[in-house]
Parts: sequence; C-alpha cells; structure tokens
Amino acid sequence: MSYTVKAVVLLTSLTLVASCGLPRSGPTKREVLSGSVEAKGNAHIVPVTSAVSAATAVQPSFGFSDGFRNAGLVGADTISTGDTISVTVYENVKDEPLLGNTGQRVSGLSELQVDGQGYIYIPYAGRIKAAGQTPEGLRQAITRKLEDQTPDPQISVSRNAGGGSTVSISGQAASNGVYPIESSTRTLATMLAKSGGVTVDPAVAIVRVTRGGHTGRIWLQDLYENPALDIALRPGDKIMIEEDSRKFIALGATGTQSTVPFESATLSALEAIATVGGLSTMAADPKGVFILRDESEGIARAVLGRSDLIGDQRIVYVLDLTEPTGLFEARDFLIRDGDTLYVTEAPYVQWQKTLSAITGSTAVASNLANTANSGN
Repeated sequence: MSYTVKAVVLLTSLTLVASCGLPRSGPTKREVLSGSVEAKGNAHIVPVTSAVSAATAVQPSFGFSDGFRNAGLVGADTISTGDTISVTVYENVKDEPLLGNTGQRVSGLSELQVDGQGYIYIPYAGRIKAAGQTPEGLRQAITRKLEDQTPDPQISVSRNAGGGSTVSISGQAASNGVYPIESSTRTLATMLAKSGGVTVDPAVAIVRVTRGGHTGRIWLQDLYENPALDIALRPGDKIMIEEDSRKFIALGATGTQSTVPFESATLSALEAIATVGGLSTMAADPKGVFILRDESEGIARAVLGRSDLIGDQRIVYVLDLTEPTGLFEARDFLIRDGDTLYVTEAPYVQWQKTLSAITGSTAVASNLANTANSGN
C-alpha cells in the first residue's frame, strides 16, 4: 500500500472516529465540570474538604422519646387488662359456706378475665379493680370485701402468664408472634432475645417500637452497645424489625455499576468505593470521583456560604484521591440515601480507545486494499 493510500486510510479513520464517537461509561471529568452553575449549568461543584464533610454529615435521626426512656419496668407479676386470674377462697365454716355448697370449704374461681376497664367480678364481693395490681394486692382487696360476710376467709390469687401483658413482634424477627411480658423479658433487648433475634444482618437492622400513638426506632447495634436504649416494655407494645432500605448508585469506572444497599448505619465515600470493588485499575481517574446529590436548602447554604439559595440544590461533590489528604477526605465524607457515586475514566483511556479504533480501521482498510491489488 502506498504512503498516499495509508494517509487516506488514516485520515478517513480519524474522521470516522471523530464523527461517530467512542464507547465509554459516562461523561468525562471536563463534561461533568462544564455543568456547573458558573458555566451556566444547574449544579454547584464543591471540592470535598473537612469543613464540607462536617456540614454534610447528616444521618437519619433515630432514638426513643422521654416517654419511652423514662418508663419503669413493669412488675414481674403486675396484672393488666386482658389477663386471666385464678382465685381460690378457703372459708372457715363447716356449714353454709358463702361461695361453695354445703360442706364445701374451698371454692375455686378460675379463668377470670380482667375486662377493658381493668376489673374482675367476684360473687358477694362485686367488681374489684385488678389491673395495675400484683396478685398479693388483689388478694388483700378480695379479702377486705369478703371478711365481713364469711369468717376469716383465706384467699389465694394467681396470674396466668401472658394474657393481657403481651407485646407483638413482627418483621425481620427470627420468630414473629405475641409474647408475654415475664420477669425475664421486661425490656426490649431481652424480648428480642426471647424471639430468637433477627434474620437480617444486625448492622442494617432497625428496631421500631410503637406504643399507643407514639413510635421510636433505633439501630439494633446501638441497642446492644448502649444500655440506656434498652427501654422497659409495656403491654400492647408493637415491635417491628426492619432492614435498612437506603441505597446509593455506583456508575462509571468502578468495580460494578449498580444500585448498592448500605452495609452499615454510616457509610463513607471510601467505604462506598470499596463496597463496589474499588476503582477500575485500567480505566478510573482518581482525580475524577464525584458524589451527585440533591442537597437540602439549609445544608446547601452552609456548604456554599450563601444565604440567597431557595429550595433543594443540585451539588456535585468532588474527590481527588491523588491529593495528600484525598483518602482522608474520602474516609470522612458520608454517603447518604439516594446518592450517585460516579468515577470518570482516565484521559489516556479515551486515547487508547481512539488508537485501537484507528488501528482496527487501518487494518481493515489495508486488507481491503491488498485484496483489491491481488485481484489486479
């Protein structure tokens, strides 16, 4: 092939490459930066610093209110609405007992259910308040009611386990169901242990407790690490185990390109990069690591140092891992739910693709020319 033909082939290849473009994983670093507000775009470009990391370190607010934390332990044998009570009355008479038949000195009243107002009914004693009392307190109350009607009555009262003093556990618990509050399961942690724990990774497990019209939630790991969060349970509490649903998107020159769930309560940019397999060794530009986020007005004002911003703002946070403190900044910057982690390709990758395309086009052209020459 003559030099003239080679030049024509090379020029044609360059033209084809320039006009058709090359395959790539996304925009280049220059193209991302061209979308800045300063360049008439709609995103604020913000290099990550320690101050930026501090201003953006906002995580879901979990915890229990004072109403949950200040509630004392329910007595191990405290009677509640819905409980069932067994009462036995021993009468000190031979004939004509108050409750039993003639000659019957012992009368048993079993399965007495505490009604919605907290009362039980005892013949000749009437309605007696049971909810909130211990079996001993109820025994004394029944004795006072009957002692004027039968001489020296001896009363025995027992509370059947469960009944009204129960909580429900559902969601990602090992065993969903209704569990009685007993002496060994009067706190949140002990009740979860009673149900067999959770079926999801404890690092991403959330415990939600609903009591009446109030709800609180905490990370399961925080419950284990902070005894102050091990709240006392109350009859009727609803305990729900949930798996953290937060995710971020990984795109560009990373080990994987997909939607990625959080693996812990907090996730730094460095951990996010590691989670997706790190930067692609043969393609990634460590100077072009971006976190794309719709930032709230308050945080955007703090980050940009501006008071004129209204509403959510699109912000592109920039990490340069080649800087002396680049890895530290990536370690300190927290990823949030819905973030997009994008890593651009290194400039030489596009050159490599261009050369490969040109080389391939030239080879095809040479083959065609050789075929034509051999035909002559």
